[in-house]
Amino acid sequence: MVKEFKEFAVRGNMVDMAVAFVMGAAFGAIVTSFVSDIIMPAVGLLLGNVNFADLFLVLKEGAKAGPYASLADAKEAGAVTINYGIFINSIISFLIVAVSMFFVVKNINRLRRQKEAPAAEPTTKECPYCLSSIHIKATRCPYCTSELRPVKTNK
Repeated sequence: MVKEFKEFAVRGNMVDMAVAFVMGAAFGAIVTSFVSDIIMPAVGLLLGNVNFADLFLVLKEGAKAGPYASLADAKEAGAVTINYGIFINSIISFLIVAVSMFFVVKNINRLRRQKEAPAAEPTTKECPYCLSSIHIKATRCPYCTSELRPVKTNK
């Protein structure tokens, strides 16, 4: 069982997947920072100095009664809140990751299509009588001397 697990764990695909997972986690952290530290402050400024991280709805007040100036104050007081501003940040982060991954996959598919060269035209054919491989333009088989019909090419 240990041997089977070892074979599974060191397979090329498994290692590639592990690297992709680590890179994805790092990319997610970058996107989260980009959204919360760059995008949302600009959007909040455009919407009248709104801090999306502090948008919340109080379900139950904490030990200290509200209103709370920020989400941190509400949490410190022990209030139960719905943090819809953080949820909006998460949705925007997801959309940025989804668009980024779309462009990555689109470019990978484009590169794959470029690498796939069209199939080369055949240069040989098979003699229908002796089944020998002969040049495609031959009109007689050099092995059995049978007369052959010429094969039309796309050239």
